[in-house]
Amino acid sequence: MDISVYFKPNEKIELLSNNYNKRIGNNITYFSYKNNFPDYTNNVNIALIGVKEERGTLNNKGCSLAPDTVRQFFYNLFPGSNWKIEIIDLGNIITGHNIEDTYFALKSSLTELINLNVLPIIIGGSHDLTVANYLAYENLKQIINVVSIDSRFDIGESSTELNSDNHLNTIILKQPSYLFNFTNIGYQTYFVDKEAIALLKNLYFDSCRLGIARADLEDIEPMIRNADMLSFDISAVRYSDAPGNVNASPNGFYGEEACQIMRYAGLSDKLSSLGLYEINPVIDNNNITSYLAAQMLWYFIDGFVNRKHIIPQRDKENFIKYLVPIKNNQYEIIFYKYDITNQWWMEIPCSINNVDKYKRHYLVPCSYKDYQIACNDDIPDRLWMMFQKLL
Repeated sequence: MDISVYFKPNEKIELLSNNYNKRIGNNITYFSYKNNFPDYTNNVNIALIGVKEERGTLNNKGCSLAPDTVRQFFYNLFPGSNWKIEIIDLGNIITGHNIEDTYFALKSSLTELINLNVLPIIIGGSHDLTVANYLAYENLKQIINVVSIDSRFDIGESSTELNSDNHLNTIILKQPSYLFNFTNIGYQTYFVDKEAIALLKNLYFDSCRLGIARADLEDIEPMIRNADMLSFDISAVRYSDAPGNVNASPNGFYGEEACQIMRYAGLSDKLSSLGLYEINPVIDNNNITSYLAAQMLWYFIDGFVNRKHIIPQRDKENFIKYLVPIKNNQYEIIFYKYDITNQWWMEIPCSINNVDKYKRHYLVPCSYKDYQIACNDDIPDRLWMMFQKLL
């Protein structure tokens, strides 16, 4: 499939003249009016995709300008010391006559890239583009976990037209469903309807309030490690660090915390696509938000190049196995620890009939705290929730 028909070249990007040939922009293959469409089929690791689409946003007009602005700052950063990977920039998706045309072009491009084991990074554009990202996995018939970093759940009225505030409805209600688990990280309770919180609980989906996430970022690492796709709404970052968003709040993640989250995502061997949305250069203060977004991408890629390529389902012999009996030996919980990274997984009981269907999901990333809970003769919430899904 030739996806070049869906793209147009980048706008002109100015690179700073000092330290010539050492910046990211000097060492990346990108589609421009001078350069041909990059070959994405030959040993490519990461592909950047700009989507200048904002018709799905309700009140953040101007976010379509973000792809080129973020690139300007990202290209002028220096790469990490061990970035021995191939990164290409495919340019910007051609905006369709209807928004559905843009969704189709993005979905088709992502399907091709993910199928080739190329990790796409989407620079939006509005947050509803997450639906096109999800539909790419539907094309591949792959059951996935989705993580959204957002101050809201984006579960609006399902009867209204798809937009940035209700796009999660489309993903949840889509049939047949290829969504195994959804996790929101960073929601702020006063922005979320209590019925929406109850809905996620009833569906055995995860949610983590901002205060809990910020109290110890290491606790959310297993949630991110469990994701196939991650969608980051910049409104999850506080206004002082990311003013370029109409929905920015005085509270939210600090810029350095957003970068740490992105590094966790980059380190995850399971994660195969990333989207960054709702950055609005029109209302930004001195391009602070675009600058932060560029640094967030830097941290994601730095995590990516440090991946250990460990797959517990495949490499169990390289893990330490712990058997924890609980409730007077009525149950036994199996944990796995990878000593090199100190990362933990736990095995969810799964019927023989479902093992093949959920082979990527019955070994769930967890934390040392989950192991301690089991050692104290209790069942970790994470295990119970996933067990309900596998029934």
